[in-house]
Amino acid sequence: MKKIEAIIREEEFDRVHKALKQMGIVPMTAYPVKGRGVQGGVPPYELMPKMKIEIVVKDEDVEKVVNAIIQNAKRGIPGDGKIFVLPVYEAIRIRTEEKGNEALY
Repeated sequence: MKKIEAIIREEEFDRVHKALKQMGIVPMTAYPVKGRGVQGGVPPYELMPKMKIEIVVKDEDVEKVVNAIIQNAKRGIPGDGKIFVLPVYEAIRIRTEEKGNEALY
């Protein structure tokens, strides 16, 4: 299992969310954040509004989820965001006590 963390433009969130939903990737956490990279054109002290999406997926779904985020969030200009993929050692659905992949979707 992997955790995908994506930080994208606020205005691209609806497109990304819709694309993931169409793929059957519904369980996610999303919330507004502020941050910045090294892009120019913005004062170095100014944090830009973004959305952060967190999704835990089966290993075999990582590439298609990452590609869907890129295809729907990319404008090709600085500020498009970042995606991080991290290992997840265990997932447990509290209600049913299911573990591993069975606890994800």
